[in-house]
Amino acid sequence: MYVNSAYWNDSRIDFKDRKHPLFVGSCGTYRLLTRTKLPTHRPRGRVDFQLLYVAAGKGHFYFGGKEHLVPAGNMVLYRPREEQRYYYYGADQTEVYWVHFTGSSVTNILRGYGFRDDEHVIHSGTSLSYSQIFQQMIEELQKRRPHYEEACVCRLRLLLIMLSRLDETQTRHRTLHMAGQMNEAVRYFHANYMKEISMNAYAQQLGLSVSWFMRSFREYTGSSPAQYLISLRISAAQSLLETGNHNITEIAEMVGYDNPLYFSRLFRKQTGMSPSDFRRQLRAWNEEHEGGGE
Repeated sequence: MYVNSAYWNDSRIDFKDRKHPLFVGSCGTYRLLTRTKLPTHRPRGRVDFQLLYVAAGKGHFYFGGKEHLVPAGNMVLYRPREEQRYYYYGADQTEVYWVHFTGSSVTNILRGYGFRDDEHVIHSGTSLSYSQIFQQMIEELQKRRPHYEEACVCRLRLLLIMLSRLDETQTRHRTLHMAGQMNEAVRYFHANYMKEISMNAYAQQLGLSVSWFMRSFREYTGSSPAQYLISLRISAAQSLLETGNHNITEIAEMVGYDNPLYFSRLFRKQTGMSPSDFRRQLRAWNEEHEGGGE
């Protein structure tokens, strides 16, 4: 299982902050690779809020004792003292991002952005912008540069603003007329990212015009199909760099690149560092912070 997480003040104990209107306590991500099941059950919940983004695969969540299947393209919101019970399975290749936050005005802030008090599942679509915001919060908590706490809050607010701008009428329209095909495209890319994929051929296979497919995919995910595919490949490469002993050339081939130099350039552009530097930094961080989770 790939894990990357960070905690304010290096503490995994949940807490209630009353000094700030909004405060980020922790943030992280994980992908199930070889682990068959990852369960979480907090009968009494936590004292803070939690927002989870299902970026790939699906999760099995329970609300009021009833199971709800939440696929990629949705977020789940838990409030303080709510029972938290959910499961992820390796067969689904689930990828999840999460953030815990607290503060003196969180409830009013959420209401201001249009979130109902009884709302748990938020349809968001699958966008690389969401993943990038979570990754930025993780990095801020890890590096602790000046004003990092404020930077985390700003990014969380940006995420909430993006969700609030999803007009309900447009969301229903997309759900009925576009989400099914775009979700299928996302699943196809996740299953075949290591292969050479012709966007023209794939669109024709679905019986869609190439221009409509490209436009709809960008509208649904926030990126072009080509950009989305690159992100998947680099994400898979990050997992291989952490969990395996393959060299850079082997990893490049495993995620779909014949040219390791081109792969390294793309990796640096996406992550800000070379594959070798990423491997060294991640292993050093994992040695210092044993385990993971949200």
